[in-house]
Amino acid sequence: MDTITLTDIHFLGILQLASPALPVGAYGYSEGLETLVEDGIIANQETLQHWLTSELRYGAIRLEAAVMLRAAESAKIGNLETLCYWNRWLSAARETQELRNSSWQMGRSLAQLIGKLQPELLPTINSLGNRCNYAIAFGIAVAHWQINVNAALLAYLHSWASNLITAGVKLIPLGQTAGQALLLDLQPLISATVQEILVLEDDELSCCSWGLSLASMQHEIQYTRLFRS
Repeated sequence: MDTITLTDIHFLGILQLASPALPVGAYGYSEGLETLVEDGIIANQETLQHWLTSELRYGAIRLEAAVMLRAAESAKIGNLETLCYWNRWLSAARETQELRNSSWQMGRSLAQLIGKLQPELLPTINSLGNRCNYAIAFGIAVAHWQINVNAALLAYLHSWASNLITAGVKLIPLGQTAGQALLLDLQPLISATVQEILVLEDDELSCCSWGLSLASMQHEIQYTRLFRS
């Protein structure tokens, strides 16, 4: 039997971290898609693709991924002060209670998980307090498992897109094949977005996410809901 290499370990690490089986509760959130579908703004594969494309080009997911990268860099060198700064920064950037709570819930779940899997990370995790954003916990795992940052960003954005497409498949509804076709179509944009994020300076971190914010605020008072956001 061939000996497993360090590259294999890193690859397996990112597969585990981005797996839909990771018990962080991502399946419970639609990031406003539920409202958009109910209002008829998203009604088919084309309109869902347009929404996801716009989010990747201009939306808050770009900020999340960029901060995840900074969290990984801070955790790698043990700079807890900077790590806590980016955690607070990301919390402040959330424009609605639902989006903030979902990030905190998923972050808390992932932090607890990696703390149990890798107890040596507990001092780093505990320095963040109870309100750890998902992107921050993800970055800590990326640093500890020595995952290539390009691969980490690809996995982060792919996992986000896959989760929202799954929500769209249920809500619109779409067929599973249509969902997979959409995910495949997004691959070039995901790759291009990663390259843009890699060269972003701190003072270039911005987004245009008012559509997401409005959908999220409306979802908070939506009468019938399947998702938590």
